[in-house]
Amino acid sequence: MFTIEEAKQKLAGKEISSEELVNDCISKIESGDGEIHAFLEVFKKDAIAAARTIDKQRVAGEELPELAGIPVALKDNMLVQGHVASGGSQILEHHVASYDATVTRKLKNAGAIILGRLNMDDAAMGSSTETSHYGQTRNPWNLSKVPGGSSGGPAAAVAAGFVPASFGSDTGGSIRQPAALCGVVGLKPTYGRVSRHGLIALSSSLDVIGPMTQTVADAATLLRVVEGADPKDSTSQNPSETSVAELLKLTDIRGLKIGIPKEYFISGMDPEVEARVREVITLLESHGASVEEITLPHTPYALETYYIIQPAEASSNLARYDGMRYSMRATGERLEDVYLKTRGEGFGREVKRRIMLGTFVLSAGYADAYYKKALAIRQLLRQDVDAALSRVDVILTPTSPSVAWPLGEKFNDPIAMYLADIFTVTANLTGHPALSVPCGFAHDLPVGVQFIGRHFDEDTLFRVGHFYQSITDWHKNSPL
Repeated sequence: MFTIEEAKQKLAGKEISSEELVNDCISKIESGDGEIHAFLEVFKKDAIAAARTIDKQRVAGEELPELAGIPVALKDNMLVQGHVASGGSQILEHHVASYDATVTRKLKNAGAIILGRLNMDDAAMGSSTETSHYGQTRNPWNLSKVPGGSSGGPAAAVAAGFVPASFGSDTGGSIRQPAALCGVVGLKPTYGRVSRHGLIALSSSLDVIGPMTQTVADAATLLRVVEGADPKDSTSQNPSETSVAELLKLTDIRGLKIGIPKEYFISGMDPEVEARVREVITLLESHGASVEEITLPHTPYALETYYIIQPAEASSNLARYDGMRYSMRATGERLEDVYLKTRGEGFGREVKRRIMLGTFVLSAGYADAYYKKALAIRQLLRQDVDAALSRVDVILTPTSPSVAWPLGEKFNDPIAMYLADIFTVTANLTGHPALSVPCGFAHDLPVGVQFIGRHFDEDTLFRVGHFYQSITDWHKNSPL
């Protein structure tokens, strides 16, 4: 599969047409996705029609937008007008979006072709895409392994070469962790850089939409298209524009200061994963970057803090699914029966677990003991990261403590599953941008390295990530 930059060049040079590119993606999906199950639905008719329109415009010599004819697929929690958006859940199985999410609209305005919707964990709750009501997704590198989650479908679709790029949502690592496990690039932008309007909400103070691609340059291109303030999302902001052209000209990282937090190299982490990440540190240092050990002292409390705040916000956001408006509706003799049966049948086990946990930590007598303390620790975590980034330009960590694990291995052990997010949740709690880049293999499976940067300074992440990809070829490996 072409990268976005390669596809743009071939389309501009008329080596291929948009329709041929879309049909090639559809052909690969039809022949290869039966085992992987990255897609829940391919918008075949709409995608081909859009491609033909762009081809006609190109032949007529019309000026075309930046992503004209480029296929992109979206996680199933982003609204595409006229199509189902289920959030991987039974409760929204027949929910047809009445409008486009802001990200969807911006992609369409840029000429991108929305190819389909991608599998995800039920209501975005999970780290392996095994909780989806529509069946698990498999890792293209090894079909017996998980792809990560909750954006396992988007990660697998790019890794398998079904589509040049996808978009996922990241609440506690749900872009970066599956990107690492599937060997692709995953970007969690700064909180507020990309509008959340039209994203099915999980945890409103943590959710971020971001791209998953083969290259850092492609991620930068997509961020530039979708970023910016949106009157329909009061948390969104206008950042300085990402300069992809300047990014591609970068030839060195001399003088870049990289911080290595000692709290992220913990006992229990796969030794081969740690070895790959330390190889990245050595390589970047040999090319002129300065490396120093730093400390983020409240890191040991990050996971516990996340699993108080996220379920609390989720219990509130998911209260709207009661069978009265846009969700499925069970039958019952009384109104209370309808509520209970709808939510009982519509939500999976993991969603119910987190709703109960979130309701508990917000309840009278417990909010002070749990929720308010978690908010206080969240502020301390943010101060830790800000203090570190006042001394260094970027923080380097592993993305995941392990490579992809076997399907079913952690499915019935929620604590073990939650630990898969141990290196990613801090960036969500603090709002900082973070980028995962493929950095090699362990046990014949991909490993990812994570870069965390200052608020709205994605350009520095792109600088180091793009440079790393320019001197290595891990991102060029394909499982198929």
